Amino acid sequence: MASETDRLAAERYVVLTTFRRDGRAVPTPIWVAGDGGELVFNSVRDVGKVKRIRNSGRVEVQACDLRGRKTHGAKVSGQARLLDLDDTRRVQGVIGRKYGVFGRLSMFFSKLRGPADRTVGIAVKLDD
Repeated sequence: MASETDRLAAERYVVLTTFRRDGRAVPTPIWVAGDGGELVFNSVRDVGKVKRIRNSGRVEVQACDLRGRKTHGAKVSGQARLLDLDDTRRVQGVIGRKYGVFGRLSMFFSKLRGPADRTVGIAVKLDD
C-alpha cells in the first residue's frame, strides 16, 4: 500500500495550507514532488508561505486542481522545513524532472530572475 507521501507526490497539484500566528489558514496551490520520503517544492524566499513556515512549520497538504479550488483525497498534516542552498538546487532538479519541459523551463527562468538565494527549497514530512 502506498503512503500518503507517495500518493500526494504523484499528484499534479496540491494545496499547501500554512497557518498565520493567529491560527488562520492560508491555502496555496503548488507543484510538488516526492524526494526521500518527503514532499518537496520550491518558492521565492520572501513570500508569505515561507514566512509562515519559518514561524511555525505546521502545514496541511491535499490534492487539488490547478487553481486549488477543487480538492480531492484526504487532507494530511505535516511539518515543513526550509532547505539550504544545495538542497534547494536538488529540489529544483526534482521538480524539473517531474513536470517535464514546463518544470525545467520554470526552474530555468526562476534562476534568471535573481541570485541563487532568491528561492528556497521546502521539504514537508507528513504525519502519515
